[in-house]
Amino acid sequence: MGGTVEFRVLELLNARLCHELVSPVGAINNGVELLDEDDPDFVREAVQLIGQSARKAGQRLQFYRFAYGTSTSTSGQMAGSGRDLSQGLLEGGKVRCEWLAESTTLPLDWQRLACNMLVLAVEALPRGGSVSVRTLREGLSGIEVVAEGDSINITPEMRAALDESTPVDQLTSRTIHAYFTARLTRQLGATLALTEVEPQRAVFRAAAG
Repeated sequence: MGGTVEFRVLELLNARLCHELVSPVGAINNGVELLDEDDPDFVREAVQLIGQSARKAGQRLQFYRFAYGTSTSTSGQMAGSGRDLSQGLLEGGKVRCEWLAESTTLPLDWQRLACNMLVLAVEALPRGGSVSVRTLREGLSGIEVVAEGDSINITPEMRAALDESTPVDQLTSRTIHAYFTARLTRQLGATLALTEVEPQRAVFRAAAG
């Protein structure tokens, strides 16, 4: 990719990260305003709100630092990091997350890819549900992330970004994550595909070789 393309991708990834932080940071600001109240109950609520929101902001920052950053030794992450960061990201939300045991020992590059695929699976579950991360079977090398819920929603725009058929200048903050995940998969020498799409189930697969 040329410098212009890289800059466009960075712009959109930054926009997405800022969007992820708007809600918890806004809640922190609301809590700070409540600290000016004379009522002790309001102050207690404010402290609780600030604490919860700061925790959520921290969890999102840690997750996206790993997902969008590097998974080398500079990240300070170890086996199981993908699982722990994913659970923190989704804590208190509508989507449950499970990493099957063997997937927690994947190389960090693959854990990083799994985190990015997990975000795609969560986006496909607007009404909530569950997401599971597992390694491929039958002698294949790679990972699958399975989304299950009442209503699977995978837009044509996401599909186009996943197969990298969307021109970079037409990507948006809603589709950049799918595009980034596809590029990351290719960087690992693997291919990314939707192998199943049903009304209540979707499977994202990254297979090496």
